[in-house]
Amino acid sequence: MKSNALNFSGGPGALPAAVLDATQAAIAALPETGLSVLGMSHRSDWFEQIVDEAERNLRALLGLPERFAVSFLQGGSSLLFATIPLNFATRAFAAPDYVNSGYWSSRASAEAQRVGPCRVVWDGAPSGFRELPSLDRLAVAPSAAYLHYVSNETVEGLQFAAPDTTPRVPLIADMSSDFLSRPFDTGRYGMIYAHAQKNLGPAGVTVAMIDRTLLERIPEGLPQILDLRTQIAHRSNYNTPPVFAIYVLTLVTRWLRDTIGGLDAMQRINATKSTRLYDTLDAMRDAVDVHALKPWRSQMNAAFTFRDARLDRAFLDFAGERGMVGLEGHRSIGGLRASLYNAVTLEAVETLCDALREFGARHG
Repeated sequence: MKSNALNFSGGPGALPAAVLDATQAAIAALPETGLSVLGMSHRSDWFEQIVDEAERNLRALLGLPERFAVSFLQGGSSLLFATIPLNFATRAFAAPDYVNSGYWSSRASAEAQRVGPCRVVWDGAPSGFRELPSLDRLAVAPSAAYLHYVSNETVEGLQFAAPDTTPRVPLIADMSSDFLSRPFDTGRYGMIYAHAQKNLGPAGVTVAMIDRTLLERIPEGLPQILDLRTQIAHRSNYNTPPVFAIYVLTLVTRWLRDTIGGLDAMQRINATKSTRLYDTLDAMRDAVDVHALKPWRSQMNAAFTFRDARLDRAFLDFAGERGMVGLEGHRSIGGLRASLYNAVTLEAVETLCDALREFGARHG
């Protein structure tokens, strides 16, 4: 029998059991209103309070400076891939710089090129997206509109270290798959964004945190719904927002704050989980290849494959019989992938490691 507790999917990912329980109750009736969360008005006082709490919790967890505006958007990172250059890559600056470190960052730069010129300042494609550059050592143009990167590549299992210095140009990061998994210095960034179906909740909402000085660059004449000033001015309520997704996001932030004890504690848990899994995979190095080189391995996503490719399918069946789901690799590279998002427990990772060892012994 499959279990929510053994969900290793790359997204939508696992949610904490306590959040699932509270969500289930809220679908029937919210304790505050007596109505189902699925039928709550986005114009209600209740929802305004939820948006306020979600922002307040995020600010507290991240230590986010007041100069950042927080907005809850729709369309995922894919919409922001176009929205960001529309808003910030103005003629007053040189073309923005992009880091192509994997599948999703390549999608971001390709979309930006549809809007206007952009420069790829580093490209990992020649090495098969197995390593990452140091953000602090990139040859970024001093007049570039901004530098964009994806902090964690879910497909290839690559994760950047946080920058040690503040770049000379605004740093914009898509943190969709490692947001709230560890603390970082938010003050080094011009904009941080993350869609929800990894660590934050169900698909439908994207968090955007924007230094207000960047908003001064936005040109007039953009469609209102694509002008980030519109979303901020309307407090994430310009058009009907994803009420349910924002509510679940708020539950997740409560769980991180009250049950986990904040992002330092979450990082320690995630480090333990990823170490257990990579140690297991490394012990099977004669039979298994991990996609990412060691210095850049992600704590969130481990992409790997059996050297005998026929065993990938066999392991999926083997794991499925033990209740594990979501271990298929991304369609672009195949193989296997275990996503260890915040809600994936250490016990679940131990179950996966036991299964890998048992399977390896049978097929050694």
